[in-house]
Amino acid sequence: MIGKKKKLTKKDLQEDKLVTSFYKSQEFLEENKQRLMIIGGAIAVVILAIVWFVNKKAEDNKIAAGKLAQITTIYEQGQFQKAIDGEPGTQLEGLQTIVDNYGSTDQGEIAKIYLANAYYAIGAYEKAKKQFEDYSGNSQLHQSSAYAGIAACYEANGEFGEAADYYKKAAETYKLGSQTADFLLSAGINYIKAGNQSVAKVLLEEVKKDYATSTAAREADKYLPNL
Repeated sequence: MIGKKKKLTKKDLQEDKLVTSFYKSQEFLEENKQRLMIIGGAIAVVILAIVWFVNKKAEDNKIAAGKLAQITTIYEQGQFQKAIDGEPGTQLEGLQTIVDNYGSTDQGEIAKIYLANAYYAIGAYEKAKKQFEDYSGNSQLHQSSAYAGIAACYEANGEFGEAADYYKKAAETYKLGSQTADFLLSAGINYIKAGNQSVAKVLLEEVKKDYATSTAAREADKYLPNL
């Protein structure tokens, strides 16, 4: 006699699905074991590469800081060409070499500002502008200085409209009292030279209003009556 067929409960159905899923998973793992091992190995390689890169960048930044500390002494003495070139055959590396080798580090980014200033000081305006433009660090203060540097290079070449735009950008990027006032004043003066008196007037009036005790505010008085 055939026994009465057992009615499957909801629990039985769930357990059956779990068993089926388990065996399917096992089957998938067996069939794709090699592929999964390759993928796992690739992920491990990527993780190791990231760790190596982070550690190397930290070490490079430390090295760049030491080299920059040495050469800035020369820079601060006003020996700008020597600061750019360093002393070949010695341990004293110039700013150009530091930027070339460590430019992607935090200290390398700061070295770009020093290098650009040094080029500007010797009248190499295009080289200076390139270094200012290459700055891509995280410091808003240094970014503001880079914009002002670009502006100064344009101004030196008689491109007053571009100079004014970058001085204004420098003032807007980082607010630092008298420095911001100086940038706004320079922007205003260059807008006057570029024939844009209306914008110049707005900026010079801003200097008078927001930085009334600054030297820039007194300078602005020389230009405002004629605008």
